Amino acid sequence: MRRLNRKKTLNLMKELDAFPKVPDSYVETSASGGTVSLIAFTTIAFLTIMEFMVYRDTWMKYEYEVDKDFTSKLRINIDITVAMRCQYVGADVLDLAETMVASADGLIYEPVVFELTPQQKELQRMLQLIQSRLQEEHSLQDVIFKSAFKSASTALPPREDNSLQSPDACRIHGHLYVNKVAGNFHITVGKAIPHPRGHAHLAALVSHESYNFSHRIDHLSFGELIPGIINPLDGTEKIASDHNQMFQYFITVVPTKLHTYKISAETHQFSVTERERVINHAAGSHGVSGIFMKYDISSLMVTVTEEHMPFWQFLVRLCGIIGGIFSTTGILHGVGRFVAEIIFCRFRLGSYRSTSVPLPDGHSSNHLPLITENSTH
Repeated sequence: MRRLNRKKTLNLMKELDAFPKVPDSYVETSASGGTVSLIAFTTIAFLTIMEFMVYRDTWMKYEYEVDKDFTSKLRINIDITVAMRCQYVGADVLDLAETMVASADGLIYEPVVFELTPQQKELQRMLQLIQSRLQEEHSLQDVIFKSAFKSASTALPPREDNSLQSPDACRIHGHLYVNKVAGNFHITVGKAIPHPRGHAHLAALVSHESYNFSHRIDHLSFGELIPGIINPLDGTEKIASDHNQMFQYFITVVPTKLHTYKISAETHQFSVTERERVINHAAGSHGVSGIFMKYDISSLMVTVTEEHMPFWQFLVRLCGIIGGIFSTTGILHGVGRFVAEIIFCRFRLGSYRSTSVPLPDGHSSNHLPLITENSTH
């Protein structure tokens, strides 16, 4: 009884088999078939490896929405070196919303030597090279986002030489918080003194001959400080050609939420336009000598998310590659074999030359003579 049940089950499974079967007489091995099979398997292996590399890779997805957060504070991270002594310069932020000077207590004034060491110059050249490449290849920004917290630090390394040269510059670094409205961060001669109608700088005690606003921006960013992120002004160096010179940077800040597989942070991207000119009141060029960074906050917020190909999509694409290559190579092999048979058959037919057979009535026949038993003797 058990054997009968097993036979019935096997017969039922055979009846349910919906795949077509090829007769054994149709299955023939040939050199051309083996060559096509080898090419097919090699192509499948190559495309499978390439598809796996695509599956491992990730890409950045950008989404845009209106920024509805107007109450939080904006953090500004600053590291700027000016070629003047610290007692001669002052830095502050003018908030255009409340027309007041924001507190700059978070900034540190450090006397330093403006000339860089060879190691520091090498880092600065590297940053400038990266900046030039970022302006040409915008897709490199995605690589920087994905490698955040894993890249080498972009901060300027400390000086290693024990130079006895007296400090001739002032490094202004630190961070401060301002309202999320347009503002003006500037470094000019004299310390800032706030008053009800704005603010002023004590510049009367500093001679014009000592003005030198040659500067180097080692770091300038907005929002949360993320190591490994290179900002547009990092590594910038400007040398003043005149004592009374104004450097202006017009900055547009875009709030950005960054979500990758390594980090999740709220930062800000920005674009910048530079301008510099010499202050000459006699020639009609008015203004104040110094470094002015006028920033504006964009009303749009960008959400940058790192995405990965789903595993099911990888399997579907892999099955499509295998099935497509087998089908395509089979069709090509069949067509090529058919064309080859036609060509070779024509050559074979052309190899037989027709012969003339005389007839009794004096005519001749071009048909091939029949082979009979008498003709064989």
